[in-house]
Amino acid sequence: MTKKDIVRSIADKLAVPQVLIKKIIQGTLDAIIETLVEHGRIELRNFGVFEVRRRKPRKAHNPKTGEAVKVPAKYVVAFRPGKTMEDKVAALVNAKKKKK
Repeated sequence: MTKKDIVRSIADKLAVPQVLIKKIIQGTLDAIIETLVEHGRIELRNFGVFEVRRRKPRKAHNPKTGEAVKVPAKYVVAFRPGKTMEDKVAALVNAKKKKK
């Protein structure tokens, strides 16, 4: 599913123009990015926590040549799902297992 699909789905459910929904979603995503840059963490209740973490430098290997490569330290965004999301995903997985 893409952002465009989400916009269309919400616009249809709420009977609101897609252009307005797109602006709202983009504004929300921009606010999440700005908060991560400024504060390094954002918690969205019942959804999850986004957090900026520093990944240490490490040695890796080029799979084509086998040559050792130094990978520098970098910052990455990590996501930890909230309880509500975990429960719903677990229920979906369990339902799929029962169908087999």
